[in-house]
Amino acid sequence: MTKAIPLMFQGTNSDVGKSVIVTAFCRIFAQDGHKTAPFKSQNMSLNSYITIDGKEIGRAQGVQAEAAGIQATTDMNPILLKPNREYQSQVVVHGKPYLNMEAGAYRSDFFQMGLKLIKGSLSVLSEKFERIVIEGAGSPAEINLNDRELVNMRVARMANAPVILIGDIDKGGVFASLVGTLQLMEPEDRDRVIGVIINKFRGDIRLLESGLTWFEEYTGKPVLGVIPYLDHLNIDAEDSLILNQYSSNPNREKDLDIAVIQYPKISNFTDVDPFFAEPDCHVRFVTRADQLHNPDLMILPGSKNTIEDLLFLRKSGLAQKITELQTKAVIFGICGGYQMLGEKIADPFAIESMNPELEGLQLLPIRTTITKDKRTELSNGTLTLFDKRFDVTGYEIHMGETESIGENLGLIDLYGQWDGCKTTEEKVIGTYFHGIFHNDEFRKEFLNQLRGAKGLEPIEERESFTQLREEAFDRLASHVRKHVNVPLIEQKMLEFQKNNG
Repeated sequence: MTKAIPLMFQGTNSDVGKSVIVTAFCRIFAQDGHKTAPFKSQNMSLNSYITIDGKEIGRAQGVQAEAAGIQATTDMNPILLKPNREYQSQVVVHGKPYLNMEAGAYRSDFFQMGLKLIKGSLSVLSEKFERIVIEGAGSPAEINLNDRELVNMRVARMANAPVILIGDIDKGGVFASLVGTLQLMEPEDRDRVIGVIINKFRGDIRLLESGLTWFEEYTGKPVLGVIPYLDHLNIDAEDSLILNQYSSNPNREKDLDIAVIQYPKISNFTDVDPFFAEPDCHVRFVTRADQLHNPDLMILPGSKNTIEDLLFLRKSGLAQKITELQTKAVIFGICGGYQMLGEKIADPFAIESMNPELEGLQLLPIRTTITKDKRTELSNGTLTLFDKRFDVTGYEIHMGETESIGENLGLIDLYGQWDGCKTTEEKVIGTYFHGIFHNDEFRKEFLNQLRGAKGLEPIEERESFTQLREEAFDRLASHVRKHVNVPLIEQKMLEFQKNNG
């Protein structure tokens, strides 16, 4: 079907590292001179990426496109599912909201439309690129779902793609999960698997060698690589599963303590990624009031359901604790977090809940109304803070309009319109700009202001986060090349196309 040569990565389960390995191969193929695109037919994630034309796709595919050195388009992720209530998700089709659907209705009613969308996007990518690196989701062995799945072996068949199966040894039982997954596949799908990769290995590879030999003899599938765990990789996380890896406790060895409020519908938490790369910052995610302690900076990140997450803040005691700390810490709200900081949030169309109006944290003089239309666009403007001005870029994804109900202390001048709000003392700050801390000059000054408030000397030189990301892509590609037999994969890809073209 395709003019491009495809390669698909599937996993024995979620969180085995598919997104990171796809990112690595996007970079590897691009380095080797192939015009390469990522593809994931259906992504479920609350971390979004805005394309240059203002459309919304899964953040992983946007990052993979960056690794390949190309502009992301909605054909790289034509279907995005964003959970907003229990058993319900917003279905985003080619970057725009389509419907809110229950899981059962999506499975029964959306299937044929989904097939058409996926085929169309694969066709477009196959005409424009030389390589397509495809990411699956969950596991192809979920036999209760396989009759109407839209993201694993059915996509491999559409694209006529060979498949590499990934297992996560860090979770334990990697040989059982790999063998079990292969055995539960239909024979024609099993034949499509050209080998396996074992990911997140820690320890002495010699202790694994007998198991690798047994696996290859038992299954007839080659082990194409064993990838050691790679720490401190400055590449955006795919979903909130990664948040379980982070501590909720302060680290007294770091100068600045940054507490990120982790509510149930947290979204686009990658906004805080630049702080992980700063040597004086400790970032932690908190879910309870007793975990908050006395941070220097509290961040209320985005939310897919602002009202439900605001109710969570009240029920957990976090709302009261945040309010108590408003004179001691800087409080920074982004998107949904910005809306929560206001006086009230109205939901007249019951988009997020059955509460027509809810009192906010009352820390900023703003009022928000949840709207039916979603704003998705790349934005830029001039931010004013600390009596200084900064040119900033970011992106907006929100269903809500916010108006000032007090003195207008706007944060960002959008060349005639204002975004965001701040208090006179600049202790409480809010904006719709995702990616605000990715602006290097603003981030440097912001952190130095936090340092000054503690009597610490400023740090005059901080690394560019954009440059760190580029270095991370190269580091990841080099790591995978070292531990995976890329030439053998190339050979098997070409053989598969020759035998199945």
